[in-house]
Amino acid sequence: MSKNDQINVEHDLYLEEKSLVDLRTYDLSNFERGRSTWVVILWWLVQAIAFPLSLHNLNNFRCFLLRLFGAKIGKGVVIRPTARFTYPWKVEIGDYSWVGDDVVFYSVDRIIVGSHCVISQKSYLCTGSHDIQDKSFALITAPITIGNGVWVATDCFITAGINIGSNSVIGARSSVMKSIPARKVAWGSPCVAHYSRTIT
Repeated sequence: MSKNDQINVEHDLYLEEKSLVDLRTYDLSNFERGRSTWVVILWWLVQAIAFPLSLHNLNNFRCFLLRLFGAKIGKGVVIRPTARFTYPWKVEIGDYSWVGDDVVFYSVDRIIVGSHCVISQKSYLCTGSHDIQDKSFALITAPITIGNGVWVATDCFITAGINIGSNSVIGARSSVMKSIPARKVAWGSPCVAHYSRTIT
């Protein structure tokens, strides 16, 4: 048997089992977006055009747009032009917090970020998942809460239902699958606390 024939046989073996899920039955009729369809579409247009085209230092303008669509944004908040918010009316950000470039707030459920927090570039806060034991692959949502003074370093993934205690640090490229207590320095995939944070 040639190498190509062997690859084809292995490929067929991977595809021979029938799917356990039937995505034709996926149903979002009970999901509450929190706003009407036209508001959702209008927000997506505003975010696609006004956010990335706004000058880098126009944080007040981007905060204004988020507030206009129902987000609770504190004073002195920094929002980079490439940050993305699925449903801003489900987002709350405290005073003097920073949201970096390419951060995604996948806010199908509530996302609350405290004051003086840093959510660094390319991090993804994901409040939605799916029931892998359900044939219809049902949507599951749960809020994310990030306490005051937290630093989420670059390229982190935070899953639905997570609480990060105040003044903790999440190391770069961590996957936060369980809640982290306050004042801890944590990293890894899955993310775990390694030692306590102290400020001198």
